[in-house]
Amino acid sequence: MTTIFDCNSKILITGGTGSFGKAFLKTLYQICPDIDRVVIYSRDELKQWELAQTYPPQKYPSLRFFLGDVRDQNRLRRALEGIDVVIHAAAMKQVPAAEYNPFEAVKTNILGAQNIIEACLDADVKNVVALSTDKAASPVNLYGTTKLCSDKLFIAANNMKGNRDIRFSIVRYGNVMGSRGSVIPFFLKMRKTGVLPVTHPEMTRFNISLSEAVGMVLYAIDQCRGGEILVPKIPSYQILDLAKAIGPECETKIVGIRSGEKLHEEMITSADSPNTIETDQYYVIVPMLHGFSHDDTIKCYAEHHGGIPVAENFRYSSDNNTDWLNVEQIRQLIREHVDPTFETSTTTESTSQTKVA
Repeated sequence: MTTIFDCNSKILITGGTGSFGKAFLKTLYQICPDIDRVVIYSRDELKQWELAQTYPPQKYPSLRFFLGDVRDQNRLRRALEGIDVVIHAAAMKQVPAAEYNPFEAVKTNILGAQNIIEACLDADVKNVVALSTDKAASPVNLYGTTKLCSDKLFIAANNMKGNRDIRFSIVRYGNVMGSRGSVIPFFLKMRKTGVLPVTHPEMTRFNISLSEAVGMVLYAIDQCRGGEILVPKIPSYQILDLAKAIGPECETKIVGIRSGEKLHEEMITSADSPNTIETDQYYVIVPMLHGFSHDDTIKCYAEHHGGIPVAENFRYSSDNNTDWLNVEQIRQLIREHVDPTFETSTTTESTSQTKVA
């Protein structure tokens, strides 16, 4: 299904100075160079100033920078005046920080989501897409729990809209390849020491690029009816294969799983399988609509997205995936999406000797 973005839209991105926001902004100006209005809404003035150096007002007169916090509903209401589309990317994302500062995580990730919903309902916004995380599926840490609650709020918002012409939907994916604080930049840095610390030898992870994440959001804006959780079909990799791809000459030291960390990433639980459909590109967790039967709702969303229901007790996790990256594929993706100059002293898997301590 072809995704078409309405270039007449006026769009606001919360947390717009982050990795996703910058990638989305770049894509947006490629497909809609004359877009009417884009608002970056975030609370870090330095990051806004740095982004403005890349997008000077003389060349990008449609771009605006609003300082504000999703905790501040009054500021949100002002920023949302005249906005058609909202992408909610702002969140407190670091697992240790959320565990140590739990009330702050609740204020940003849960109460912030409520503020976005209420402000959008009052501002005549037409379309809201919220970014979720694999950690919201069967959460084991506070960050995942707050994002699960946020997901539920955005889904329920479709029941609160009354006669308003507005849709709330969600995209869910794991750590983006090469994003700040993720494992690939960490390994690239640590390989200089000759030792790559690995939490568990059987650990697996999904792999998604920023461009794929942006494509998901564009699809959601164009195609979601409201209430869906969109999950990408993406490959997995073994953590030891990642270590071999980045530092084939390095020793791999097993350091143990950190608090709040999962052995495998999970994006769809078996409990969600009765409400999940499968398309060529995505899985779609379908909302249960008030006043409609389960079968009618599944049929409606399946027809809309061109999908079919998944098998009973279906579960989508990085360890039970059918699509896996090998060492050389990982290296090529690092060159494409993280570091174009990336090279290893050993270019083939067969000649590498990775020691595990």
